[in-house]
Amino acid sequence: MNNSSGNQKPSIFAALCSLFGISKSSGGVVTPAQPVIPPDNTTEPVRIVTSRVLLVIYDPIMDAVSGTKLSQSMKWNRPDDLANLYIQDIMETSGGLARYQIVQRVELNEFPALTDGFRYNAQTYLAVINKTQPAHQPQYVDYQAILTGLNVLPRIINHEIDDVWLFGFPQAGFYESTMCGAGAFWCNSQPQTWSSGCNRRFVVMGFSYERGVGEMLHSFGHRCESILTQTFAKTKDNANLYARFALYDKIAPGKAQVGNIHFTPNSDKDYDYNNPRKVLSNCYDWFNFPAFQNDIREVNADEWGNGDMRLLHKWWLKHLPKVAGRTSGVANNWWQYTLDPNLVNL
Repeated sequence: MNNSSGNQKPSIFAALCSLFGISKSSGGVVTPAQPVIPPDNTTEPVRIVTSRVLLVIYDPIMDAVSGTKLSQSMKWNRPDDLANLYIQDIMETSGGLARYQIVQRVELNEFPALTDGFRYNAQTYLAVINKTQPAHQPQYVDYQAILTGLNVLPRIINHEIDDVWLFGFPQAGFYESTMCGAGAFWCNSQPQTWSSGCNRRFVVMGFSYERGVGEMLHSFGHRCESILTQTFAKTKDNANLYARFALYDKIAPGKAQVGNIHFTPNSDKDYDYNNPRKVLSNCYDWFNFPAFQNDIREVNADEWGNGDMRLLHKWWLKHLPKVAGRTSGVANNWWQYTLDPNLVNL
């Protein structure tokens, strides 16, 4: 009986691999099929990516009599308003190439379980917010419990959804972003290795309705940094275009480019977003990508909103290349990778 069962498993597994478009390594580990990479060219059309989103809102009722939710009692932002503005900003900054579509909205009257099973309730949570007791440790949520309870992995495999957005509150325990699925890699946090049985990579975003759209774009910016770093991981020296894009004056004096999410072209330290010091930068030249024109100008915080987080991150995102063609093996439209990590060749 055991031999018969053992003989059947490889064929069943192979059939599943074929069905879901995945490959099997010699060790029997499921790995995602790698995208076919066309040669460098100037004509490859830009790819429009539409990502289907499962929107999950944790907004527990704090007063059973009145039915007042946490967001209402604290006078925080409405999650739906934040999500809509965020979608608009991504659409705008990507030139219409990155499109999010919320296909399901789930609102939960609960505090999510943390990794040790602990859940806040109205009383214990308010005690933390009012600083009469410390926040619970460990602080992060149990992603496996959340995604399993919402049946996410089968829905990702079936292409019903592509992205998951979790809205919560201070101390909710969400990473800004984390990646799941076979071949998942660092996305501003360690990958969720427990989810490797899922043949498609996807990102779970963690947002707080106590914050604004600027902070949401900040989280998305870190997602971009992580995914583009992996996208260019096989390129070296000047061929690593993202490494060039992210240069700033403090680490490359006189050769600043666009910078990264924590460092603008002229930043002296983390979050130094309102620095009036002028530095040379070719940030404008990135609008000419890939045919750079050596457009080098003096810039300072006037360019990106003088410390306004939403304006800053929209400025940064607008500089991400989004044109036809392929250079160094990477599409000249970087947005396709930021929305769909399955397009990244590992």
